[in-house]
Amino acid sequence: MVHESFQTVKGQIHWDHPMYKLYEKAKRNGKWNPADIDFSQDREDYNNLHPDERIAILPLISSFSAGEEAVTLDILPMVQAMARQGRLEDTMFLTTFVHDEAKHTELFSRWQQAVGVGDMDLSVFHSDSYKRIFYEELPAAMDRLNTDDSPEAVIRAATVYNMIVEGVLAESGYYSFRQVFKKAGLFPGILQGIDYLNMDEGRHIQFGIYTIQRLVVGSAANYKIFNDYMDELWEHAFGIVEYLTSLAEEQRKQAAFQSSLEFDPDMMKEYAVKQFHIRKSKVDRVKRYQSLSELEAAVTGDI
Repeated sequence: MVHESFQTVKGQIHWDHPMYKLYEKAKRNGKWNPADIDFSQDREDYNNLHPDERIAILPLISSFSAGEEAVTLDILPMVQAMARQGRLEDTMFLTTFVHDEAKHTELFSRWQQAVGVGDMDLSVFHSDSYKRIFYEELPAAMDRLNTDDSPEAVIRAATVYNMIVEGVLAESGYYSFRQVFKKAGLFPGILQGIDYLNMDEGRHIQFGIYTIQRLVVGSAANYKIFNDYMDELWEHAFGIVEYLTSLAEEQRKQAAFQSSLEFDPDMMKEYAVKQFHIRKSKVDRVKRYQSLSELEAAVTGDI
């Protein structure tokens, strides 16, 4: 890419741009370090669990660990696409986004090592639905941005990455961690990390919502691209949730002891459904706005 001009010598950074606001928010709130989290109690808690309970929690860990690595590896084409389009504020925010995802990957790897499962092959817990999203759809949609940064390509990339992977699956995963482990008084280290992840992902989801909204405003065709792709991906996203909850439920039924881990599969599935509809509704709000400038003013006020 050859540069023809630079924004900061012909004008300045748009200080009120919603993506610059997210950049400022990331600088303030994204300073945590996975290496500083103490996992000693987590290791003790894990070792004190019944062997069947240890196995029961590994599918969720496996989903997060691989998922965070996937989004770390796959985010760069979005950065490059925004840079090619000259979207300086978006690109500035995405530099923090890349850093966040690397820390998320580090967090789960450190936890697995700390509790003694670092050398286990946890990919055995990846279902067909999981592979469809993380092994196929996510990298394909993101890789397309290397050669195609059209509105359709950007919408599809932000939909699978920000709305489905982060907005539905990650959010549902955080909820599961808290519902199962916090109630049981277990794993304070990883729960602390989950709180940090949740704050980071909130910013990431805001990026995705805004990115899709600005391309959808005033375009019925672009809105259809988003809506259709959300519906297409939902089958596989919900399949992941169903698979994880069915594994946990089966483990509970077969256990010959009273587990300390309380688990409500229906509640988990209902939460995922709720997150899916919330993500759709956030984009639906674009119908309120008549122009991109009106949308930007509203989004900036929400950050």
